[in-house]
Amino acid sequence: MDPLYKTYKHPKSGMLLLSEPFLKDVYFSRSVVLLAEHNKEGTVGLILNKPIDVKLNTLLEDFPSFEARVYLGGPVKPNNLFYLHTLGNQIENSVKVKENLYFGGDVERIKELILLRKITPADIKFFVGYSGWMPNQLNDELKESSWLIVDYKNHNLMQNTPYNLWKNILRRMGDEYYTWSIAPIDPQLN
Repeated sequence: MDPLYKTYKHPKSGMLLLSEPFLKDVYFSRSVVLLAEHNKEGTVGLILNKPIDVKLNTLLEDFPSFEARVYLGGPVKPNNLFYLHTLGNQIENSVKVKENLYFGGDVERIKELILLRKITPADIKFFVGYSGWMPNQLNDELKESSWLIVDYKNHNLMQNTPYNLWKNILRRMGDEYYTWSIAPIDPQLN
């Protein structure tokens, strides 16, 4: 097992949820969800490996031209845009998720930084909708073994290719999860 990845029983902000390989869900099949917030009021996460074929400027009027990939963040509030970034205190009202990774903040400041060319697609990821769980809802799904909770160190989530993220993380976690990474989507086809 790669010492940079470790499984846990209890989720915390900044950790990842990896769906079990046979989860039959349009949104969450083979997904990697970053937990942006987790507290007694519930959980907010963003799916990191589901890019969608839409341009940022077609989603938002009056947004400066910016060639950033847009992701499906989850089924909650699909008409809203959310974002992760590495800009920390440059973006007022952003929430620290993990070292050098922040959630949300002042969108007007983001627009300003784009216009000033002080932000690149490597600094920010945009998401349509988010993944949300009511209090104890995620715990129930964890009891059903729908998710694997993973903490990571020195993994730059902003730089990764989304298409193989789920598989690559599982492979780095050792033999126990390698089998998950190669499992067919439909086990009856095996």
